[in-house]
Amino acid sequence: NATLRSKISKLQVLSETQADKMKKLEKKLEENKIKEEKEAQDLEAMVQHVEQNLQLMTKRAVKAENSAAKLRQENALLQVQLRNYKAENEALQLGQAGLAAAKQNAELALQHLLRVTTSSRASIRQLLSGAESLQLVADLLKSIDRISEVSEDGQ
Repeated sequence: NATLRSKISKLQVLSETQADKMKKLEKKLEENKIKEEKEAQDLEAMVQHVEQNLQLMTKRAVKAENSAAKLRQENALLQVQLRNYKAENEALQLGQAGLAAAKQNAELALQHLLRVTTSSRASIRQLLSGAESLQLVADLLKSIDRISEVSEDGQ
């Protein structure tokens, strides 16, 4: 009996020790489960955050592509305008060269007109002088006619 009691007592101590170990292991298992659940939640939150960031980045990329397309179109339009402005500028420069030539021709024509006007004035003065001389001669001839008429009447 004593041996059995001793064995029972040892078995009870062993059973209590194993029960304590089992409680510790169950507690540790529960802590590990809690820790794993927390890590899983953290990972899930991180995955959701990454997914949100990806969605935002996708939206930004789409906006950037749209913006780049618009900028390409605007750039093409601006290049067409630039070509048109360059052509217009060249035409204006050619027009200015033509204008300068026309101005020079007008200047030459003006000089010729001034010379012609000056010589015309001199010719007109001569004509007027000649006309006055002719008038004087005509008046003299009339006077001579009158004198000869008076002489014929008086004879």
